[in-house]
Amino acid sequence: MTKLDASDQSLSEVHASVNTGARRKGWRRALAFMGPAYLVAVGYMDPGNWATDIAGGSAFGYALIWVLLMSNVMALLLQSLSARLGIVRGLDLAQASRSTYPKYVNYVLYVFAEVAIAATDLAEILGMAIGLQLLFGVPLLWGVSITVLDTFLFLLLQRLGIRKMEAFIIVLIAVIGGSFVVEMFLAQPDFGELAKGFIPSLPGDQALYIAIGIIGATVMPHNLYLHSALVQTRRFDESPEGTRKAIKYNFFDSAIALNLAFFVNAAILILAAAAFHTNGLFEIAEIQDAHRLLEGILGSWWAPTLFAVALIAAGQSSTITGTLAGQIVMEGYLHLRIEPWIRRLMTRLLAVVPAFIVILYFGEEETGPMLIFSQVLLSLQLGFAIIPLIHFVSDRSTMGAYTLGRGWQAAAWLVALIIVSLNVKLVYDEVSGWIAAAGSNAWILWVTVVPLFVAAFGLLVYLTFKKTRGGLSPEPVPAVHAEPRPLIVNPRRGYQTVAIPVDFSGADEGAINEALALGGKGAEYLLIHVVESAAARFFGTESADREGTADLETLGRMAGRLKAEGYRARGILGYGRPRVALSKAINENAADLVVMGAHGHEWFKDLVFGTTIEGVRHRVKAPVLLVREDGIFN
Repeated sequence: MTKLDASDQSLSEVHASVNTGARRKGWRRALAFMGPAYLVAVGYMDPGNWATDIAGGSAFGYALIWVLLMSNVMALLLQSLSARLGIVRGLDLAQASRSTYPKYVNYVLYVFAEVAIAATDLAEILGMAIGLQLLFGVPLLWGVSITVLDTFLFLLLQRLGIRKMEAFIIVLIAVIGGSFVVEMFLAQPDFGELAKGFIPSLPGDQALYIAIGIIGATVMPHNLYLHSALVQTRRFDESPEGTRKAIKYNFFDSAIALNLAFFVNAAILILAAAAFHTNGLFEIAEIQDAHRLLEGILGSWWAPTLFAVALIAAGQSSTITGTLAGQIVMEGYLHLRIEPWIRRLMTRLLAVVPAFIVILYFGEEETGPMLIFSQVLLSLQLGFAIIPLIHFVSDRSTMGAYTLGRGWQAAAWLVALIIVSLNVKLVYDEVSGWIAAAGSNAWILWVTVVPLFVAAFGLLVYLTFKKTRGGLSPEPVPAVHAEPRPLIVNPRRGYQTVAIPVDFSGADEGAINEALALGGKGAEYLLIHVVESAAARFFGTESADREGTADLETLGRMAGRLKAEGYRARGILGYGRPRVALSKAINENAADLVVMGAHGHEWFKDLVFGTTIEGVRHRVKAPVLLVREDGIFN
């Protein structure tokens, strides 16, 4: 296995969970790896999938269920590659792209990834709003407004920790699955015809169009970024055998979770086939129409009610994981970290604004086309995630013994060719339709939309053939923090136990020197740093990603520098929200003085990046001394 740079001591440590130790055997060890794929799987059953499943079932009965199965197999292969990348290289897909491609290419890939996440969020917003309308009669515009409030639910789950979040997601998946079990029981599908649906067939051009939509809605680009990061929360033995077992167990995790997603999507299509197609209703494509007709056809109040409940659960579960994917993409491509609630609100507003505009000016009946449009945007982005992913896991110079085998490489490229070709056709058909509908104003599309899509296709070709003789040439992954300057030790006074929060910036030197002046050589100095990565915020002490490993090494060097000057010093690493983690470390270690460096952020920066100093001052028992880079202030 080839390490990316000298700071990597072992690849296994960046994928970390202490619960997968060698004492666990058989199924107990496999269970320790279970979890990441369930957070990924909810993206495969979000409201964006519902319209295509309903349209396919109502128009062609059970004939397209094989497309769902094929899509699920494709998704399983791609998610397995994503997990392999995270396990072996300790990088998520965004980080791997940043370390490989030129800066301008990464900026474009970042924009595409953000557009895909916003498009996914748009489908989730509309799904939840429609569900609220169907269940409680809430006007669609009000429903869209209410979805903004789920930002606070996200914050609550984040504070409770990843285990609570996983439990919440699993409950929502159970609600969705349980609802459709009852729906299918009420619909009483023809199992003989259902079995025939697994035989590949395309009854007409319209069936091909819907099949493309099903594939485009099933394989979600943001899930490839998400999965490659989530698998790094499991710690495993760094030996070749341990790494291979980690890959195998994560494959099992993906297989189980994605088969649950397949069951949900198949259930929607089967319900539409049994309830609508068999009753001569061949053109049911709107979610609202499906809900309205269910009670009359199935003769039960439970059918439309469970349908709406499942729709709300699908939208809410997907929006949580979409937020985490957004953080991973932003940090991976830009190394930009902001408060999670700001990140959540930004993503939601990007999706809410177009939803408001369409509903206000074109009416609620246009929500169906808007859902289709969101899937077109997803389709356009998909190739920009799949093709780099295949290159990365096929590169022997970085994957070593865990390079994807040639047979699997061929299968992966075949899947990529199918998905990209079908999605290019979908985009081409949609743009052609827009041009035809625009009439005399079509020139606007020719000078705006068409060049954009041509440029995007050119970038896709570039990514496909951007190879060197030994595969993609990896560059060292940029450090999250700049290398700290050598400390200039100049103590003046004496003191006692001192805690010094450090962030590896220019403010550290002033804070450390003031602390040494107050404490002298008789005090113990606690150098405290908090890892704020997306993984750390969600997984806490169970996280041991690349940033955490590098930060621990930097703390060790800083403490060693002080020890070399005759001071007692040690490093402490915290995880998650800085003001909470710092306060906890300070109080647990009974520090009697805290010396903090200050950057002089203005109010807007404090709002976005967090007001750490104020948060710590109100949480610790010890006095807090604030040190600016140019002096001291209280």
